[in-house]
Amino acid sequence: MASRTVDIEEWKPRTRIGRLVKEGQITSIDEIFRAALPIKEPEIVDFLLPNLEEEVVDINLVQRQTDAGELSRFRATVVIGNRDGYVGIGEGKAQEIGQAIRKAIVDAKLNIIPVRRGCGSWECRCHHPHSVPFKVEGKSGSVRVILIPAPRGTGLVAGDVAKVVLRLAGIQDVWSRTFGETRTAPNFAKAVYDALRRTYKFVSPKDWGRV
Repeated sequence: MASRTVDIEEWKPRTRIGRLVKEGQITSIDEIFRAALPIKEPEIVDFLLPNLEEEVVDINLVQRQTDAGELSRFRATVVIGNRDGYVGIGEGKAQEIGQAIRKAIVDAKLNIIPVRRGCGSWECRCHHPHSVPFKVEGKSGSVRVILIPAPRGTGLVAGDVAKVVLRLAGIQDVWSRTFGETRTAPNFAKAVYDALRRTYKFVSPKDWGRV
């Protein structure tokens, strides 16, 4: 499902970065990440990444005891990405499913990250960005995920929730190892997201000219 794009005429930026984006002084989301600037408006992502897709990976009914009684709300977990090196994950709670999903989408846009892709498998030397550049590990709650570079044509050897995150990030081939309670979909998705975030933990020679 494709994400909605922002209407530049109706958008009224509330932050300095938002104003720079609307004025055309920032034309790429890469500029924001290189300067380590915080994204606090989802419209920034809508404007700079108009081709985002979104997918709901979990909807759960949560209950909380209050003085007035038991309060039930829906919690949605949504993954967004452009299938070309950017992915985000977010959660939202509301009394209606639709509203919870919309809140999760906004949260995912604020949590969007760049993903470094590469050809890190010794069995493949195609030099195309189809996999992860090296082995990375991510963790969330009791779930731990290890992503291992795979040769071209392998596909996504991972669980269904992990496949959603990897596919929307633009990863086509990868092996994975998982530990912990992977049936908890939100933690499973967050662990994969954390692993992809760590692809920028190391600076490669390709990044020297960007500093």
